[in-house]
Amino acid sequence: MNTETIKKEENKTAKTERITGCEAIIRCLIAEGVDILYGYPGGAIMPVYDELYKYQDRIHHVLTRHEQGAAHAAQGYARISGKVGVAMATSGPGATNLITGIADAQIDSTPIVCITGQVPSHLLGTDAFQETDIVGISTPVTKWNAQVTKASEIPEVMAKAFYIAKSGRPGPVLVDITKDAQFEEFDFKYEKCTAVRSYNPIPKTDINTVKAAADLINNAEKPMIVWGQGVILGEAEEELKAVVEKSGVPAAWTILGASALPTSHPLNIGMVGMHGNYAPNKLTNECDVLIAIGMRFDDRVTGDLNTYAKQAKIIHFDIDPAEINKNVKVDIAVLGDSKESLGLLLSELNANSHESWLQEFKDLYAIEYDAVIKDDLLPEKEGLTMGEVLKEINTYSNGDAAIVSDVGQHQMIACRYAEFNKTKSNITSGGLGTMGFALPAAIGAKMAEPHREVVAIIGDGGYQMNIQELGTIFQQKVAVKIVVLNNEFLGMVRQWQQLFFDKRYASTEMTNPDFVTIAKGYHIEAKRVTKREELADAVKEMIESKSSYFLEVCVEKEDNVFPMIPSGASVSDIRLS
Repeated sequence: MNTETIKKEENKTAKTERITGCEAIIRCLIAEGVDILYGYPGGAIMPVYDELYKYQDRIHHVLTRHEQGAAHAAQGYARISGKVGVAMATSGPGATNLITGIADAQIDSTPIVCITGQVPSHLLGTDAFQETDIVGISTPVTKWNAQVTKASEIPEVMAKAFYIAKSGRPGPVLVDITKDAQFEEFDFKYEKCTAVRSYNPIPKTDINTVKAAADLINNAEKPMIVWGQGVILGEAEEELKAVVEKSGVPAAWTILGASALPTSHPLNIGMVGMHGNYAPNKLTNECDVLIAIGMRFDDRVTGDLNTYAKQAKIIHFDIDPAEINKNVKVDIAVLGDSKESLGLLLSELNANSHESWLQEFKDLYAIEYDAVIKDDLLPEKEGLTMGEVLKEINTYSNGDAAIVSDVGQHQMIACRYAEFNKTKSNITSGGLGTMGFALPAAIGAKMAEPHREVVAIIGDGGYQMNIQELGTIFQQKVAVKIVVLNNEFLGMVRQWQQLFFDKRYASTEMTNPDFVTIAKGYHIEAKRVTKREELADAVKEMIESKSSYFLEVCVEKEDNVFPMIPSGASVSDIRLS
């Protein structure tokens, strides 16, 4: 009898126990290994919180200052740990405040389970106080959701929620539980979910597609890999590295794929996308075979689809059949788990090198260095640049820090210049582009991996969207490092206004508060840097601090992020200025 069969037999013979629905919720969380829960109490979820009070030694509840913060903190926890993050809120506005984080998790394939309270079942549909149809609202942005109206439904629904959130291509799940179901008693027995009818989370890899892909790669003269977050979600980093090194194929990454292969790897050719590196963007339209691994051909990566890699044979490795031919028509699709499919590919590949092709990437990098990178990292101008801040963080963190970035210019700079030696080190809002993501996500990341250095890189605009989470950092004593790159603008919007709207800076200039005083008000050590000669010592002090630390760096107000592919343009039209 195998281990799985033994577990099933144990579950079948497990004794039932008569408990309330709210206790069942907590017992389900414990059975799923949940150790940290982010949330905010309210009337419709209060019975669960009352029960949670009795289990403080088993589950650590983190009171965020806003439900959106709870959802993002659960995302940060999930992204760095690989586990399912959990958030909880009350009905009505509590539930709707989770939606932005849920939508962000959906498009970035982040496994979270959100639990919401709901009005008693006899009041459903009556417009009762703090009632809202959160199941209907969340349906477009969840992998699965369910409403529970009877206590007896709780174990099965919760088990299914965790299984669906984590299996296959991960995503967010929402479970809405009426207040009467929380109070109702029933005979509790918990059995983990291992399958759902008609749900096939991991398609079987067809070895013939792997062989066909290998044949194309083995015979290519100018092959290029673009990998995404699917490599990280599939824990296929070693397989990717082995494939790259054996085949000698230059490999580029999407922003969510960053850190799967160390930044310093000689075949790591940089980032693709709107503000990615010059060489991989430009040469996308010159390669003869394009191997996409765990990425979804997002518009920010492809630019104009009518001109994207038309000369190339395209191979797409992905776990989700819905992504195949969705945006880009491919020649070979290899479905399956990335760890398995890349392992199969490795055995079919010939050892190879593509030195002359790799040299083309190096030559274009030299052009980008002279035109852009040198001015970002070693500026001669008086004002500080965002790039040199990242350079100092690399110096003092040795490339081992997890970088949690918000959305905007600073995000692109962080993705371009942060050095990553470890996987799961680049945590950012990719598909949804959620300003306000970084501060609460950094809290979740640091609590999941307390021994890792976690540095949040945030713009002055996004910082103020969830600045209240400084209270969570203070109360929980989370030793996260916060860097605000302050240019007194909504920088990315301002850049577009400068380049495409004749410098009409409509509603993008910020009049900001004293960020240092605010941080100190939350008893967080804080410093402001305005001069280049102050920067290195301030970053060193921040990294060496054993507690939370806030660093504001006042940077050039009207610096732009280049290279840049104008919206809707071809990747070949990437601009250096």
